[in-house]
Amino acid sequence: MKKKIKVLISACLLGDNVKYSGGNNLTPELVTLLEKYNVNIVKVCPECFAGLPIPRLPSEIKEGKVYSKDGRDITEEFLDGAEKTYEVVERKQADFAILKERSPSCGSSYIYDGSFSGKVIEGQGFTTRKLNEENIIVFSEENLEEIEKYLQELSK
Repeated sequence: MKKKIKVLISACLLGDNVKYSGGNNLTPELVTLLEKYNVNIVKVCPECFAGLPIPRLPSEIKEGKVYSKDGRDITEEFLDGAEKTYEVVERKQADFAILKERSPSCGSSYIYDGSFSGKVIEGQGFTTRKLNEENIIVFSEENLEEIEKYLQELSK
């Protein structure tokens, strides 16, 4: 019998109110796709794992460090959240991850530029970087076609 596919997913994408603003980034098309393939979901929020509050000030990466909007360096918290997320991947034996694009933790292709002006640049969040270093494949919720192709491969 084949093992069930396990996917690590940013909790905000599934409707959990863990975003810095206290809201979520529910992505119904993603939920539908995951239900179609009947995957085991492992929810994570690296920023919550790091003990950051909800709500919290927005934070962005600048010059390799994470700063909250009031200028506080919170890089250590983000490194801690990334490490704890990786521990969950290992413990739960997740096959891959789907993380929130543009997040300073979870962005896989894009992040904000650190100016808090809404400008987006190419880059990765701290958790995505950690998972990539450990050879964990990370998709964003914006790549549903790629995710479906990968799920089809894993389902064979």
